[in-house]
Amino acid sequence: MVKILVAEDERDIRELIAFTLRFAGFEVELASNGADALEKASTSIPDLILMDVRMPRMTGYQACEALKENPATHDIPVVFLSAKGQESEIQEGLEAGAKEYILKPFAPDELTTQVHRILREIGKA
Repeated sequence: MVKILVAEDERDIRELIAFTLRFAGFEVELASNGADALEKASTSIPDLILMDVRMPRMTGYQACEALKENPATHDIPVVFLSAKGQESEIQEGLEAGAKEYILKPFAPDELTTQVHRILREIGKA
């Protein structure tokens, strides 16, 4: 089963994403901030990480850069979820090592479709 780590500081959004992904058949692990995401990714080695950009303790950008520096987590694709859609924000996310940048708000079925597409691209689906 494909394991997805969801890092999102807003509890309602985190739970909605988790519910959507579990309903689609994925195993889901949750983190409420960037530092927590970094720690959980290092121990559970998920197939994909969906991460908010603006989080306490460590931003998504900082967490992504740290993940890419660690040989154990370097190859895990990171997808940013953010309401910040300016070109500079998207560019910063991609430069931090993210595979994709999905803008909020998104419909649950859109998220599932995007996740399936990304997993096919990386050979995990």
